[in-house]
Amino acid sequence: MGKITGFMEFDREIEKYAPVKERIKNYKEFTLPMKEKELKDQGARCMDCGIPFCHSGCPLGNLIPDFNDAIYRGKWEKATEILHSTNNFPEFTGRLCPAPCEEACVLGINEDPVSIENIEKNIVETAFKKGWISAQPPVTRTGKKVAVVGSGPSGLAAAQQLNRAGHLVTVYERDEKIGGLLRYGIPDFKMEKSVIDRRLKVLEEEGIVFKTGVHVGVDIKATQLKTEFDAVVLCGGATVRRNLPIKGADLKGVIQAMDFLKQNNERVDGVKYLGEEIMATNKDVIVIGGGDTGSDCIGTSIRQGATSVTNFEIMGKGTTARPIDQPWPFWPMRLKETSSHKEGAERFFSVSTKEFIGDKNGNLTGLITTEVEWIKTPGQRPILKEVPGTEKEWKCQLTFLAMGFTGSEMTIAEQLGLEADPRTNIKASVENYMTNVPGVYVAGDQRRGQSLIVWAISEGREAAHHVDAYLMGSSNLPVKGEGDLPRV
Repeated sequence: MGKITGFMEFDREIEKYAPVKERIKNYKEFTLPMKEKELKDQGARCMDCGIPFCHSGCPLGNLIPDFNDAIYRGKWEKATEILHSTNNFPEFTGRLCPAPCEEACVLGINEDPVSIENIEKNIVETAFKKGWISAQPPVTRTGKKVAVVGSGPSGLAAAQQLNRAGHLVTVYERDEKIGGLLRYGIPDFKMEKSVIDRRLKVLEEEGIVFKTGVHVGVDIKATQLKTEFDAVVLCGGATVRRNLPIKGADLKGVIQAMDFLKQNNERVDGVKYLGEEIMATNKDVIVIGGGDTGSDCIGTSIRQGATSVTNFEIMGKGTTARPIDQPWPFWPMRLKETSSHKEGAERFFSVSTKEFIGDKNGNLTGLITTEVEWIKTPGQRPILKEVPGTEKEWKCQLTFLAMGFTGSEMTIAEQLGLEADPRTNIKASVENYMTNVPGVYVAGDQRRGQSLIVWAISEGREAAHHVDAYLMGSSNLPVKGEGDLPRV
């Protein structure tokens, strides 16, 4: 695959960023496109490795060496077909995926891995620019009706696959626009929402019906969907946020991260917010949580003109090298430094927040932390221990809680009588994604818990295969590791 000696001739390159002072003035994407020759050279780095472990690293089973080789040879339209055969929305994953495929790249054992994610993004963007991506409605319809609840990446993938099989698909979304956390959780500087709208237009032209502003379980009973449709696929997100139950958590200025991010995304979209706005302007901001959501809060706060932005992570500081106990090709817990981190945030690790401090009017004025250490014993879970004498008070007027999610809302599950697992996810068969109620399926975060966009798309595709088989007795829709029909 690629050029036999390419990995020895070319160094890894990815898209560069616009300067910090320039990019923080707006919410536009700020990556600088690479030239076609540069991308060809990156495709050439893909080795003839024999066993492409990148396949197993990718939850979608993307045919990575194949599209890398096509790019090296200048066959962009062929690369587009190969990429879309396993991935419905490479424009999402090409921007937002943490690229587990790259951590599994054989070249990555002792060199910088192939820049797979960047190649993926450029393939799909070239395809849209050239007009190669257009609606491909099914030739025939089965007459079977399927309801998909949730329009995030899992729901959209399930909907497109089921529509391709000829079923009549209706997607229900409680928000006013399609996209789920892609639209309301991911800042525009990471992915502009025109990227969603561009793909949405294709899905609508293929015949998928979208109903927004409909909260299933509230505006319409889930039992009604079960009656009106031949199958129901639940693809909601893991939306129950993790709280920090300490003194002062109810002070004004202690905010859940997703409330902040959603409001700002709507503001960028021109939506007039009628309630009290959450703004970081001229405030000392502390973000609690070291994941992607915390990073998004950092970048958004800086763009709003925060006086200072500080980030706390309860885990210890990771290493830039692969940890010895996380060998290739498994996913390593390295130190992650995002573009937002580089825009001016100060980061602190092994820090636990003990108390929020406020004034007599209930406004947040600061917080108290202590340093912690993780005590590891072989064969046991690590134990968190506070370090005596390390308490410290920090000034802040705004704190964002970005500590992840604990499960999904269970209203629909209760109405349909669905079983839940111990993590408050909806329980489903690992063989076919069906719940304990025949004809009701679940995929994505609502089945597996908070996870990656690439996993959500994979789950949606897998669930669609099994729903199709349930409705028709068998299915030609692919499962992981199988290429779809060569359509884009």
